[in-house]
Amino acid sequence: MRRSSAVRRVPLRREARADSPRGPLALRAALHPRGALALQRVDGALPFAVRAALVTALATLPPVLAGRPADAVFAMLGSFTTTFGRRMPYARRTRVLASVALAMTLCVAAGSALGAAARPQDGGGGALLVVVATALVAGTAKLACDRARLDGLGAVLLLLAFAVAAHGAPTPAEVLPRTLLAAGGAAVAWLAALAGRLTHPDHPERYAVATALREVADLLDASAAGGGRPLVRHRATAAVLEAYRTLSSPARPERREDAAHLTDLCWALLVGTARRPPREDPARLARGLRAHADALTRRRPADAPGLPVPSAVRRPHAHPPSPAAARRPHAPHPPNAGVLVPALRTVLGTGLAGGAALALGLGHGYWAAVSAAAVLHSVDVRTAARRAVQRTLGTAAGLVLALAVLGLRPAPLLLVGTVVALEFLLEYTVARNYGLGVAFLTPLALLLTELAAPAEEAGTLVADRALGSALGVLLALLCALAVVHDRAAVRARRALAGCLTASERAADALATGRAAALPVVHARLAAAVVELREAEEAASGELWPAGTDPAELARAERRAYRLLGLLAAMAPEDRRPAAPVPVPPPAPVFPSVPVRPPAPLPPSVPVPPPVTPTARSRP
Repeated sequence: MRRSSAVRRVPLRREARADSPRGPLALRAALHPRGALALQRVDGALPFAVRAALVTALATLPPVLAGRPADAVFAMLGSFTTTFGRRMPYARRTRVLASVALAMTLCVAAGSALGAAARPQDGGGGALLVVVATALVAGTAKLACDRARLDGLGAVLLLLAFAVAAHGAPTPAEVLPRTLLAAGGAAVAWLAALAGRLTHPDHPERYAVATALREVADLLDASAAGGGRPLVRHRATAAVLEAYRTLSSPARPERREDAAHLTDLCWALLVGTARRPPREDPARLARGLRAHADALTRRRPADAPGLPVPSAVRRPHAHPPSPAAARRPHAPHPPNAGVLVPALRTVLGTGLAGGAALALGLGHGYWAAVSAAAVLHSVDVRTAARRAVQRTLGTAAGLVLALAVLGLRPAPLLLVGTVVALEFLLEYTVARNYGLGVAFLTPLALLLTELAAPAEEAGTLVADRALGSALGVLLALLCALAVVHDRAAVRARRALAGCLTASERAADALATGRAAALPVVHARLAAAVVELREAEEAASGELWPAGTDPAELARAERRAYRLLGLLAAMAPEDRRPAAPVPVPPPAPVFPSVPVRPPAPLPPSVPVPPPVTPTARSRP
């Protein structure tokens, strides 16, 4: 691809550095699937999985009990809406899941209409038209999910809904009923995702703060051990900023006062360790943070050592960003950086996989396209390689499980029960490791096919799935390597420049004592240092060298954290910290953190967009 003009506008000290990997070294570094077998700790996985299984049962049982088991597939496609928005606050979850439900319904409607008109099961030009349309839907879904920062399976589920509907041999009279079934399943999922607002309105906030507590505890352990601190500090910073963003919702603030105190404590420890080690024993402090995180997720008092009461701390987000401000591009986030090229890779990968499956005469050729989209649902070549390993191992294990279930030839009602159980296991494991999720997703897809067309042989289904998955994974990797671009490199350079600029402004504000500008400077510097690490990690997983000096990156990151510590410790002259108050149960019981009310932001100054954890930390 042509080198972007933005590269020439970014000043570099050296265009090529000796430490930038080239040739075979760059290829080996990009294809190394590090972390493919790692397990992530996920809070709230069990209730989320129970909710997903319940939604699947409510969506699929009525068509089966009515004697139309084939229609249950389309209701379940709509119910996949429940897999989105796992950690979103309820206010945002309401809007996002409504959009996702509409998108899932439109995918089923468009796929059914195209399948009825083109009849891809007959081959020829109609089948080729469906392959092209599938690739375009995959790229559009990938672009939309990346811009909306939707994690999880994301665009793959939208593509699956379109592909299954298009290859379901619909007639024109079946387009509307299938669309209504998908809309009904999506509505059930939307209602179930918001039902917790009536019983546990602070549920997302508690889990966000618990994640911040655990990440800061990991940072304390790493600081005591003396290794792995930059990446651990980055994860802790991103988690604390995400907790602040989640707590910024104006609904029921009195219920989240204890969570806000805990987040302030996390921020004080985070910025404090950047300047000097904590005064208390880091191991004991880390155990206390984890115990209070468990208390938040289990909604019970903490049985843990007391936590320290730090001095007054200035919050990095003095004022929650408005939705309009969050949508505007701000430095150091270049517009569309790292979004367009992954979408292009997805279009090419799914198109080639679907076309190859069609040329080879594979049954259920869309499985190859879905496998390619799953591998390319990543941020760079390295994560694509990791997804390829996870997809291959998970598919192999899932095919064994599917062959065992299909060999029993279960009745439709028992088949639906098995599908519900697999959906529970999928949602419970996929956030911990994508490969584990694929081990249950593979038999789930095969059982849905069996539910729609029970006359097919189990061996034929398993063989088609194995060949389609292998073909899709291989072509996706080749596509990821062939589409070499410099967007990640441009993002890394701009992130470094943005972090240096934010640090200079912070140092100037501290030197001149401009208290009115400190909240804005603080927020921008916190966002810039997180973006710096994420951009560098993304650039290191691509074949195009970033052209940045790792030593310069480390110096900029260390200086930014030292300045964050100074900004957090600097208090307005006219305010004093509030006295500590006990935190009532079921939250952890310990003296809360005295928080100085922050000064309001000037209305003319834009606020940085919300900062979310890097895509590498997600399964």
